[in-house]
Amino acid sequence: MARKILVTSALPYANGSIHLGHLVEYIQTDIWVRFQKMRGHECWYVCADDTHGTPIMLRAEKEGITPEQLIERVHGEHSRDFCGFLIHFDNYYSTHSPETRECANLIYGRLKDAGLIEVRTIEQYYDPVKEMFLPDRFIKGECPKCGAKDQYGDNCEACGAAYTPNELKHPYSAVSGAQPVLKNSDHYFFKLSAPQCQAFLRRWTREEGRLQPEAANKMQEWLGAEGENKLTDWDISRDAPYFGFEIPGAPGKYFYVWLDAPIGYMGSFKNLCAREGLDFDEWFKPDSQTELYHFIGKDILYFHALFWPAELAHAGFRTPSRIFAHGFLTVDGAKMSKSRGTFITAESYLAQGLNPEWLRYYFAGKLTNTLEDLDLNLDDFVARVNSDLIGKYVNIASRAAGFISKRFNGQLAPADANLPAIRAIQEAAPRIAELFEAREFGKAMREVMALADGANQYVDSVKPWELAKQEGKEAELHAACSNSLNLFRLLTVLLKPVLPAVAEKVEAFLNIAPLVWDDAGTLLAGGHTIQPYQHLMTRIDPKQVAALVEANKASLAPATAAATLPAKSHGHSRERPGEKQQNEAKAAQAAAESGPHISIDDFMKVDLRVAKIVEASHVEGADKLVRLMLDIGEEKPRQVFAGIKAAYDPAQLQGRLTVMVANLAPRKMKFGMSEGMVLAASDPEGRTGGLYILSPDSGATPGMRIK
Repeated sequence: MARKILVTSALPYANGSIHLGHLVEYIQTDIWVRFQKMRGHECWYVCADDTHGTPIMLRAEKEGITPEQLIERVHGEHSRDFCGFLIHFDNYYSTHSPETRECANLIYGRLKDAGLIEVRTIEQYYDPVKEMFLPDRFIKGECPKCGAKDQYGDNCEACGAAYTPNELKHPYSAVSGAQPVLKNSDHYFFKLSAPQCQAFLRRWTREEGRLQPEAANKMQEWLGAEGENKLTDWDISRDAPYFGFEIPGAPGKYFYVWLDAPIGYMGSFKNLCAREGLDFDEWFKPDSQTELYHFIGKDILYFHALFWPAELAHAGFRTPSRIFAHGFLTVDGAKMSKSRGTFITAESYLAQGLNPEWLRYYFAGKLTNTLEDLDLNLDDFVARVNSDLIGKYVNIASRAAGFISKRFNGQLAPADANLPAIRAIQEAAPRIAELFEAREFGKAMREVMALADGANQYVDSVKPWELAKQEGKEAELHAACSNSLNLFRLLTVLLKPVLPAVAEKVEAFLNIAPLVWDDAGTLLAGGHTIQPYQHLMTRIDPKQVAALVEANKASLAPATAAATLPAKSHGHSRERPGEKQQNEAKAAQAAAESGPHISIDDFMKVDLRVAKIVEASHVEGADKLVRLMLDIGEEKPRQVFAGIKAAYDPAQLQGRLTVMVANLAPRKMKFGMSEGMVLAASDPEGRTGGLYILSPDSGATPGMRIK
């Protein structure tokens, strides 16, 4: 039965460029949406630029333009970059819109009528020169814990301590440099601590399927135990001057950007409804039978899994069906972060002539349905794309198409429906569909490439290039090439959500209608005419990747001063309520000054993975070594030689989980190639009798990154 699905991605902030860290989310969402549309479901994908807040106002002022001019320009830049990476929104809009204002006013009015809005007087820093109240991130001074200078008003980059702006020593305004003064102001609060909000959120966050297990657990931490009220009321107002929507009936007071940002989903969809003739109320009424999914970075879970559903429910709207959170992107093990200045822009990637579908495939191959971070290893990127997409997939068509055009007037012979390679793909399609649905794209890509291996084995077995040289083998050649192209078409069906541009070229080459998922169960008929073959994709030249790194050299340099800042999945520079308390523990650890230190960037270079010992054996002729075959979630286990023979019987190791250094350079040994290292602890003297290999806690699975 056809489903009605509305999908959103988090709104990129209109104060910076789209970078590859952003694209993890938009590529993940786009693949899922394309899959749903291939299945025949009514699926709409909306997004918008997040356009309000102090940073927008100040940047526009610095550039000598209006905020409206700034966000219009950035909207064009963001739209260009998304289009370049084949992200197909049904509507890409702006939160600075009449639709978003209308929805924000309506939600606020209903929350107020429900007794959930309260006005309180608060004391905060005020810049007497700029005549504006200062957000925490626009106040700087000396850290009250370690004394480091030029630290932000909410946490110290040097020692990791969290605090309030009032605790800073010698505070000054990051906007004007003036010494701020404390001043009272009336602020508007959404009463999240109200019993009805607490009860609703406890129930909602525990409902089956709303959140991923690790996200649901985090929500329970923030909510506290039953009867405990850890949630504080949410300050939803800001004082003029501020770029945003003025609160109805409150002159000089504006909605805090995080109030109207998620409401921007509704505004964008409302705009789409007017254009497409959809019924907005059908999708957002409390008893709606439609589905609503939000794809977000794990750093903004607090807003999407607590504030947002509480707003919607108590304003008389439906809540999200599910919230899908993902991890951050690292590049060669180092965090990608706009706030740390370590990122590769989407524009620079395209400017170097790199194919966007290379990155789409690489990200798909690593994406899971968990909050685990994803690493873009540039050497692996080149190797995997060239091996999988060119060597395994495109190669099938290139080896068969020319013979059909030259020898058989472009017409196919009937395909062999009982060919094992064809049956394997058709039987796997429902299973791969389940993986796409579950956002297990990495597992789906591994299955597809295993099927591509089977297709190539068929081509290698029939050897069309040899049949073409032999007299009387025309029928066999015709059948071999026709079967090969049918295999290629079936693989294209499975890859189309990931490689939409290649799929479109394949559809033109094979002279067929746009592929849908059900086409995995059919074959091209005998006599079907194809078009002459054109190259579908080239290999990655490592020089292109080198040029990309060079183009982003300044941004990829180690940002030592900001090493403790969390990487953000989006360009927001905003505090998260409750984050200060969670970060307090960082100060004690970072304050220790004894012994040599490394930066977090140094640590992140070591790729530690959970590994399952699938095989363990003695090494003939070696006194200390045990040969281990380790599964870290890759296609094949890795071989590692470990000097643990005196402490462990290999028979006792099989099936155990341990920890492996996965990015250690392979080492050629007398007994074979060792492709990593397992970690072990020992007594100070290193006696083997006191040696213990490390084991992760139960629940860990092979391939998980250790951070």
